[in-house]
Amino acid sequence: MEDYSEKFYTRYAERYAEVAHQYLQSVYIEASCPKLTGDLALIEHLKTLVPGNRGLDAGCGAGARDVYSLWRDGCDIFGVDAVKENIDIAVKLHPDIAGRLSVADLRKGLPFATAFFDFVMCNAVIQHIEPAMVEAITLPELCRVLKPGGVLQLMFKNGDGVLTIYDKDYGTERSFQLYDEQRVLQILAGHGMGLVESESSEELGGVMHFTDPKEARHCVFYTRKR
Repeated sequence: MEDYSEKFYTRYAERYAEVAHQYLQSVYIEASCPKLTGDLALIEHLKTLVPGNRGLDAGCGAGARDVYSLWRDGCDIFGVDAVKENIDIAVKLHPDIAGRLSVADLRKGLPFATAFFDFVMCNAVIQHIEPAMVEAITLPELCRVLKPGGVLQLMFKNGDGVLTIYDKDYGTERSFQLYDEQRVLQILAGHGMGLVESESSEELGGVMHFTDPKEARHCVFYTRKR
């Protein structure tokens, strides 16, 4: 099985934090909804859905950009990432949230109590994990730590098999595991999660798709714990 993440992030953690904080790859093209413009639009809509302000960014990435932003907005948010270098860069950039960041591998159990969070974000993370582990461990754990009524925002590269693509922001090829949205939704439904539908064709919700600046197709949706 290919290494989808650790070697890349260990080598490029500092550069990844720069790319993330400048939102270079966080704007969307060819989106299925007119309001699906980028990472910020998704987070702003998530705020309107959640029952409280305690959240988790599962796979927060180098620099923990979204953890810091949501913390500044008043959220009681935590971030975990499997790569130590990603957390080290986040602590260096944002020492105020150092106590809210920790190393945790989504291929293993999450270090949080059951029904602890009002929302969980897991954006562009499962594409780095083997499907068997995603189905058996990662998705069930993301659901376990959510309170009833809590919301999971899940984004992943969409399709079948493995995508290898050149990433100009790093000057290297990267490989990603692709996932079928219906299979992912089926797994989530088995753990008590229901899709949050859109109130209209103009609003965010339901199963949404977009293409990123690398021309890779993504799927994103919100699900709520019953």
